[in-house]
Amino acid sequence: MTQNATILGGIAGTSLTPDEAAFFRNADPWGFILFGRNVKSPEQLRRLTGDLRDAVGRDAVITVDQEGGRVQRLRGPQWIDWPAPLDQAQAGLRAMWLRYHLIGQELRAVGIDSNCAPTLDVAQADTHPFLRNRCFGTDPAHVAELGRAAADGLLAAGVLPVVKHMPGHGRAIADSHHGLPTVTASQTALEALDFAPFHALADLPMGMTAHIRFTELDDAPATASARMIGLIRDLIGFDGLLMTDDITMNALSGTQAERAAASIAAGCDLVLHCNGSVADMQPVVQAAGAMSPDAIRRADAAIARRHAPQDADIAGLMAEWRELTGNPA
Repeated sequence: MTQNATILGGIAGTSLTPDEAAFFRNADPWGFILFGRNVKSPEQLRRLTGDLRDAVGRDAVITVDQEGGRVQRLRGPQWIDWPAPLDQAQAGLRAMWLRYHLIGQELRAVGIDSNCAPTLDVAQADTHPFLRNRCFGTDPAHVAELGRAAADGLLAAGVLPVVKHMPGHGRAIADSHHGLPTVTASQTALEALDFAPFHALADLPMGMTAHIRFTELDDAPATASARMIGLIRDLIGFDGLLMTDDITMNALSGTQAERAAASIAAGCDLVLHCNGSVADMQPVVQAAGAMSPDAIRRADAAIARRHAPQDADIAGLMAEWRELTGNPA
């Protein structure tokens, strides 16, 4: 049976309610995303991820935002409180691989097998503070190198990376959670800076769009722009599974169902819906519809890269990471 073209996060608490479980069983989303409201302890989280998979009757992908810094849903004392990525970018490629491999090991231990990371946006002087220290740096080649190390570390832990925010969020001086950022740069400038890390990592299995309007290319935000999704596919060369950023963010206009339909029509494979009740998710599921044949192909290719985590000396890897970064966590 073809899954619904959604990743859903409308789980109110730390366990599934009967209504949520019944809804997910009928909706059959391709995957799920979890948030801090869903996290209490490792034991509880293992039960929740198991219950989500039981609800849809398969080994569905479960993702989370575990970047480090402000954006991490699993926190101390049960999990490591990781510094923001930009704060440790100068520690080098091995340190970045270790960081994300250890994050991946933490995630897989509780049944989470995807991470919405690495962030490949190129930071600039006026990048909005909501994003800037989530980036790896200001040089696109260095961002690509660190992004590759982060992605490889996650994959070695059996966790699928999701590169974001395609085709680049770094020039935005507004927070897309609250409004639609506008970027006026030319395509030539965008290709040289913003698009370059995504092009370098175009072979990775999953990606996430940016809710940004690139005025020199289209009036619609990238998530809902056929031209921008075509650019991600053809110019950047990304043929992985492409999800939207959260469609409940205020950068997008229209009802949530209209946003979902517009994203799918533009060429996104999956609609990411992070916040809301069963009543809120229902019209989004209907608008997204069943996954397309191309989306199914890309999803199957992504899942094929979701291997069992490699055996690891966690204590030894953590000690090495601390030595390289000088971090006492």
